[in-house]
Amino acid sequence: MSAVIARDSRTPWSTVTRPPARWWRDASAAFAWAVVLFVVALWVSGGGLTDFGALGDGLTNVGRLAGLLASALILLQVLLLARIPIVEQAWGQDELARVHRLVGFTSFTLILTHIGLVMVGYSVGTGVGVVGTFLDEVLHSPGMLLALAGALALVMVVVTSVKMARRRLRYESWHLLHLYAYLGAGLALPHQLWSGADFRASTASTVFWWGLYGAALASVLIFRVAVPLARSLRHRLVVSEVVAESPTVTSVVLTGRNLHRLPVRAGQFFQWRFLDGAGWSRANPYSLSAAPDGHSLRLTVEGVGDSSERLGGLRPGTRVLVEGPYGRLHAGVRTREKSVLIGAGIGITPLRALLEELPPGPDATVLIYRVGSRDDLVLSEELVSLAASRGARVTAVVGHRQLSGDSWLPVEASHVDDAEALRRIVPDIAERDVYVCGAPAWMDAVIAAARSAGVPEEAIHHERFSY
Repeated sequence: MSAVIARDSRTPWSTVTRPPARWWRDASAAFAWAVVLFVVALWVSGGGLTDFGALGDGLTNVGRLAGLLASALILLQVLLLARIPIVEQAWGQDELARVHRLVGFTSFTLILTHIGLVMVGYSVGTGVGVVGTFLDEVLHSPGMLLALAGALALVMVVVTSVKMARRRLRYESWHLLHLYAYLGAGLALPHQLWSGADFRASTASTVFWWGLYGAALASVLIFRVAVPLARSLRHRLVVSEVVAESPTVTSVVLTGRNLHRLPVRAGQFFQWRFLDGAGWSRANPYSLSAAPDGHSLRLTVEGVGDSSERLGGLRPGTRVLVEGPYGRLHAGVRTREKSVLIGAGIGITPLRALLEELPPGPDATVLIYRVGSRDDLVLSEELVSLAASRGARVTAVVGHRQLSGDSWLPVEASHVDDAEALRRIVPDIAERDVYVCGAPAWMDAVIAAARSAGVPEEAIHHERFSY
């Protein structure tokens, strides 16, 4: 096992990366609702409530509203994907992912509704039918061919986001396909400008739509391109050491320039691109497995796919591009004096880093490490050494999960209630912050047990790295 990486006590890590005030979350949600309501108001001002004189006009009118709402939601999706720092930190990755999924499927449904109602509305009384009307619109209406290509790109994104499809895709493939959401949004713009009268109906409408498109584009270019590139060029991260922690787990230590100015905290993660040849363009999310010390960063990864397995073959000196830091699994979100860290498998790595940063003190921190067998323990020597130096307590819960899959405990503990097991290990758990990291289903079981044990929602912090 690797030696414990000591944190530079001169670096005021407790003062960096404080999460934004809670009202930022409410403000961003209010902005999204204001966008939706303004779109409806524009539709109403354009005669939306009165244009129902004939069946075809009524269908087209409702389809027009569906299209306008779909456009707004797609642009809000782009803003969610842009990883605007204050939004990302206010919401957290888990909640943003849930909202992203909800808005994505809603916008997709509205797109299909828009296409269906408008085509049926246009076909009423023409005698050429819905299919004929659709073909005529695609081939002859300005921007419609591009809009169809954009819609197909969005269909591909949605289909590959269905849970059954995601399980069959590698992360790298899914991530590449998901980028087509940007293409879909971009291809829809010419159709909306050339054929959408609502975009040119008034000065307010024109300013609103161009402003929303401009904000989405600027956010992506700034926060997904410019800031990561500038940060990578400034710090010039390179691989300095590669350590085999076990046959399947590898630690990578990185060094660079002015790392004391990098606003990252223990428990956070970056999107990493290692410039070692083929596959460098695909970013992968890996947490820090040691608290940043101002001189180096470390990540510890289990080889479960092509990208993670190739880390074991990295050579010292390999250049690295980073995007981040991201995540709310850090000490800045604490609401209590004492904490409980609960991790499973490789999910222990951000908690190991967090253990290094949380305030020391007798029993101030309890770490529960859940593994299937003792051979699965990762960084165990570091955990024991850190716990001894910081007055923390480490408890390993070993054994394979119950077949039902709805408990965080092993088969041997099936006679114990999930919440009761937490209370036995940490009697005062209801008075502590709880940090959780592991497989999604297992995390759900732990979070449910913590709630049952009396831990309030605001004191439960978790991070999911599933896609």
